[in-house]
Amino acid sequence: MDGQLLSHIAARLVQFLCLAPLALLFLLPLLWRGVGALLGLYLRKKADGRRCHILEVAEAEEKQYRQNRRTSSSSGEAGDSDGWEKVDAALVGTAKNGAKGNDDWDGIVGFFHPFCNAGGGGERVLWAAIRATQQRWPRAKCVVYTGDHDVTKDAILARNRFNIHLHPPTVNFLYLSTRHWVLASTWPRFTLAGQSIGSLIMAWDAFSLLVPDIFVDTMGYAFALGLSKFLFRDVPTAAYVHYPTISTDMLESLNPASSVGREGVNAGQGVGARGAVKKLYWRLFAQAYSRVGASADMVMTNSTWTQGHIQKLWGPFRKSQGPIAVVYPPVAVRELESEVEVSPATESKREKVLLYIAQFRPEKNHALILQSFAEFVKSGSEAAKDARLVLVGSVRDDHDSKRVYQLRLLVNELHIREQVEFHLDASWPEILEWLRRASVGVNGMWNEHFGIGVVEYQAAGLIAVVHNSGGPKLDIVVDVDGEPTGFHATTSAEFSEGYEKALSLKNPYAVRQRARQSAKRFTEEEFARRWKEQMELLVTLRAKQRA
Repeated sequence: MDGQLLSHIAARLVQFLCLAPLALLFLLPLLWRGVGALLGLYLRKKADGRRCHILEVAEAEEKQYRQNRRTSSSSGEAGDSDGWEKVDAALVGTAKNGAKGNDDWDGIVGFFHPFCNAGGGGERVLWAAIRATQQRWPRAKCVVYTGDHDVTKDAILARNRFNIHLHPPTVNFLYLSTRHWVLASTWPRFTLAGQSIGSLIMAWDAFSLLVPDIFVDTMGYAFALGLSKFLFRDVPTAAYVHYPTISTDMLESLNPASSVGREGVNAGQGVGARGAVKKLYWRLFAQAYSRVGASADMVMTNSTWTQGHIQKLWGPFRKSQGPIAVVYPPVAVRELESEVEVSPATESKREKVLLYIAQFRPEKNHALILQSFAEFVKSGSEAAKDARLVLVGSVRDDHDSKRVYQLRLLVNELHIREQVEFHLDASWPEILEWLRRASVGVNGMWNEHFGIGVVEYQAAGLIAVVHNSGGPKLDIVVDVDGEPTGFHATTSAEFSEGYEKALSLKNPYAVRQRARQSAKRFTEEEFARRWKEQMELLVTLRAKQRA
């Protein structure tokens, strides 16, 4: 009997040991979700007080703002006419059974943008997105998570920044103490993985301050989106992707035999033991990056090029979420149209100037442009006679200063010193003057993800000669009515040929007109329209998840 009992117990034990892994596999996702829900509940409780405070402050500031406007009106001063209150009637939803309509939505949108005061194209997208959100949902609150401790709300919202007017009472800033974790200098080795870990630390910091109703990443921190979904399953998430953290081109560029990415900074480095480790590391990172990014409910990209790469990486892991949409970034097209006249009369004021506006960063490939311009000058053609190359750009640090010095040395070596000008940290009025004088706009960067500078060339009527890749190729310098708006090139010889064509046109004014027409696709108004469409879906999703 004892033997039979032991055999029975042993059989049951074996059965349990066989079934335990299966049960664990079944329970693990539930346990994972449970842990996330508990952590999310903890963060909500921790941040509840600050949420109430933000709502109270917004209400008080709104009352004060309206009181100031009434006072200004009664004293005869011009009121604030930036139009932030205007609700876009074409997009207003309808509510049934007396429920609150989407146009009355008064939730909190959290914008994850730790470097919001940097003043670049990404920040223009942020402010334009907030403005569009305010116009569509005047009662909503927009909160920006930032690490810019050295600047106040009033300073950040200064009206001279991009000339984008925001409604101050419904904008707030929460200051992160962990931004240093995403700096490249913090992770001298395995920078991609390190900065992603840093973004998780920073996102936890953000949620500790406030849990929003909708979470939007506008800087490319995909892991922050994944953390949001892990902690708060009822909070819709959105990503505005300026460029993929890692792309399929980057992965392919490691292969020395590949024709892809030969101009990238890591081209051909996938050889030997070190190269094999780098390949494995990048592939594993790409898998993790793709999975967390795919968790976003809405994904917007700034160009067709970025969309293609994000679709390849994130697409296979996306389930029922919406399509990956292209929402072109807002460019000051209207301002340039008003500041730079393009007409038959101004043709005589255009000089044989090739203008390259770009920061003096290595990826902007100024050396390629200098080499191609030297070849153009040495061709001795009529178009090259008296032609000049003007390089306008900002210098961020000592590395950029050394780069400019090396470029000056290259100019001397190429014997084109008399035909090349450097203008460092030029003011906007100076840039406008060059846009009026120049005939050709140049861009030498390989796989520029969009190319705001190229759009500015077109809006100012310049004929663009750009690298045959990325956004400038796919989205910007495209034909209008079957006719060209500029030229594409890859090698120095092709760029030289492009300069020759651009300065030899029989009717350059016609090309300038087409270029300006092409630029109208990238106005702030068009960006606002597309942004509101995407946000409408998020607001609706939030209502469904809270129902």
